[in-house]
Amino acid sequence: MTERDQSPAGASPYGAAPPPAGPPSDPTAPAYSAEPVAFRGPESLGGLLLILAGIAAAISLLLEWLADRDVTGWDLVSDAFDDLGGIFDDGGWQPLAVVLGGGVLLVLGILMWLPARTHRFLGLLGLVVSGVVVAACVVPLSDADWDLGFFGPGFWCALAVAVLGVLGSLKALLTGPRYATR
Repeated sequence: MTERDQSPAGASPYGAAPPPAGPPSDPTAPAYSAEPVAFRGPESLGGLLLILAGIAAAISLLLEWLADRDVTGWDLVSDAFDDLGGIFDDGGWQPLAVVLGGGVLLVLGILMWLPARTHRFLGLLGLVVSGVVVAACVVPLSDADWDLGFFGPGFWCALAVAVLGVLGSLKALLTGPRYATR
């Protein structure tokens, strides 16, 4: 023993780090972990459904929403923006909620294509937005006594925004992280 190595075996000087706990290191152990690892990837189907919901909202702007009136979604949304103070009094919030909600769903769908371990938070946000869109579709249906002949193709696109938004959001919300061994 030299002067430097005068501590007995098993003892450590004050302030030194204790020896590592656990099994002794195996010289044949791999340098990587054998445990499954969550990897980052896109949420392809959920993102696609939300992007399609946003496209359906954009198409609904060009089509007529009511069968007996010659009024497009663009007219309804511009009227709602002109009368923001009374938006809840005359039902102008419904087309506005569908179109703006579709825009938010489009952005969330694009964000779901970015790699991440999980897209559950985006799915939760999408589900909240889709809930508002569903409410904006159910209220006019209820007011029309569930007569589907009252509505035009623009409203059918609004229904597609609601359905695609709920499906895409639920897909992202319920899909957990994917694991792989490296």
